[in-house]
Amino acid sequence: MQDSVPPPKQLGLTEWAIITVAVIGFAFDIYELLMMPLIAGPALAELLNVPLGDPKVREWIGYIFWGSAMSGGVFGLLGGWLTDRYGRRRVLVWSILLYSFSALAAAFSTSAWMLLLFRCTTFIGVCVEFVAAVAWLAELFPNPKQREKVLGFTQAFSSVGGLMVTGANMLAVHYAASLPAIYGAHSSWRYTLISGLIPAIPLLIIRPFLPESPAWAEKRAAGKLQRPSFLDLFSPELRRVTITTTILFACAYGAAFGAIQLTPTQIVPGLPEVQAAQKPMGPLKRQEAALQKQLQRAEKGSPSMAELERQLKANREEQKKVAADARELAKKLGNKVQLYQELGGLTGRLLLAVLAVLIVSRVRLLRLFQLPGLLLIPLVYLYPAQHNLELLKWGMFVAGLLTVAQFSFWGNYLPRVYPVHLRGTGESFAANFGGRMLGTSAAFVTANLLAPLMPGATSFTQVAFAAAIMAAFVYAVGLLVSRFLPEPKN
Repeated sequence: MQDSVPPPKQLGLTEWAIITVAVIGFAFDIYELLMMPLIAGPALAELLNVPLGDPKVREWIGYIFWGSAMSGGVFGLLGGWLTDRYGRRRVLVWSILLYSFSALAAAFSTSAWMLLLFRCTTFIGVCVEFVAAVAWLAELFPNPKQREKVLGFTQAFSSVGGLMVTGANMLAVHYAASLPAIYGAHSSWRYTLISGLIPAIPLLIIRPFLPESPAWAEKRAAGKLQRPSFLDLFSPELRRVTITTTILFACAYGAAFGAIQLTPTQIVPGLPEVQAAQKPMGPLKRQEAALQKQLQRAEKGSPSMAELERQLKANREEQKKVAADARELAKKLGNKVQLYQELGGLTGRLLLAVLAVLIVSRVRLLRLFQLPGLLLIPLVYLYPAQHNLELLKWGMFVAGLLTVAQFSFWGNYLPRVYPVHLRGTGESFAANFGGRMLGTSAAFVTANLLAPLMPGATSFTQVAFAAAIMAAFVYAVGLLVSRFLPEPKN
């Protein structure tokens, strides 16, 4: 029995090239996904020509999250089929190129619709890349312990990607005025999107040295590669694993996008620090109204009218300055909160990689992250997210740890429960239909359906209450469904 286990591979130049591409793919798929939560508010406020707190901004954030999730999910399912049909390497490379150049195109958006379109194509690339990368790595490293280590190590770079995009956005905000103008303005969100082109550069250099999955290539050469079918995922032996993994993927993504990723732009601006920066707007608005009334009564062409017009112009300039300062403060605080969340996510992935080797039961391993999440994450949104920046930062660290660790869990679990000819299709169905279509749509539900029903003086407080409800719901469902998750057979 022991002889049937393949020996670990010696890591030569080819193996390190494989690991490098996987690291790039995992790091930058999260990099691309997390751009939108960081830039959504400022980008849409500019494209729609409305203030940051305008309901249209929240409405369009919902459209972009939902539309991109649907596009990524649908085409991601097709990507899983393509991965099984045409090979892991080819699909992996083209999916990374697709999301890289889509991010670049999005940077030059002139309307909210254009931004939505290129976020959809970005999501398509990301959704296909994840499935291709996991299947490719699992088959290139057949030794179970080595496979666990390689998948754990490479997927940990997803959280590094989160740290990278947070840092890139911070740099874009800080140096925007020094960078070349785009459409006559120095908008930091455009420079953040342009940075999404980075993964395409090393990939084009390394691509010729990448091998195809030997398990897939051997079956294809022998004519034994069965044609993948979605119906096979619901055969009696696979039905249970397909349904449970799809629901659990939806729950993990629901927590991430229905709560955590809304925090930097949709919740942080409601914190006392940002609201205090906006307080001068009240007196300025009242002064503007009073000046308008005086202007209506003033005699045309008189010195008093000219003075009133001068005061009104100065008032409006001051309002613009206060609003701009508040937006910049909200960006900076949002970046800080995002940084803590990404550090938590990285910690969670590393912790999962260690525990995956020590704990045999996959169900028990998953529940180690689900139960604390159910108890703690809703509390983060009920108090710290509305009242205390320092507590919120540490709360987001915990939320990131408990939620992001589950993404690494699925990268280790799914290749072990599907046969070779269905591996890409099965992973694609769970990750894209469950995660990207159902789970990511939680952002739309939270921001557009739940939030308007919540109490709160501002839209930011309403989103915080809605996020608490969403987090509690998806974690409770996940904990319940995990009881039915099958253990891998080997």
